[in-house]
Amino acid sequence: MNTTSFRAATAATTALAMAALVHAQSQPTPDTGSTVKDKIETAGHDVAEGAKTAGHEIADKSREAGHAIAADAKSAGKTVSDDSKKAGKAIAHGATTVGTKAKEGADKAKSAVSHKPADTAAPSSESPPKG
Repeated sequence: MNTTSFRAATAATTALAMAALVHAQSQPTPDTGSTVKDKIETAGHDVAEGAKTAGHEIADKSREAGHAIAADAKSAGKTVSDDSKKAGKAIAHGATTVGTKAKEGADKAKSAVSHKPADTAAPSSESPPKG
């Protein structure tokens, strides 16, 4: 829409300039140059004002789009953060469970291999003193 407005303004400016030049050629008056100059200047100002208005409209729309994108990105970031926290807690829980099971298994193995107290009634492996 802004491009169409700009093209229309440019076409109108060109038409005004051409009409002023044609009109100036048909009337040989001494102040024709200043009249043409004034008309061209006015047309130029109109085009500049139209371009300025179009630029402001584009900037406003761009700003709105940027804010919408930022809000979506913030929401997505929060979702990723929440999911990461859940995954981290699940991993921590799994690691704790594995650690507990490994400790229990090690304790069982240790108790199965550990030496039991020696029986005092059993003969000693040392030979009795000769005497």
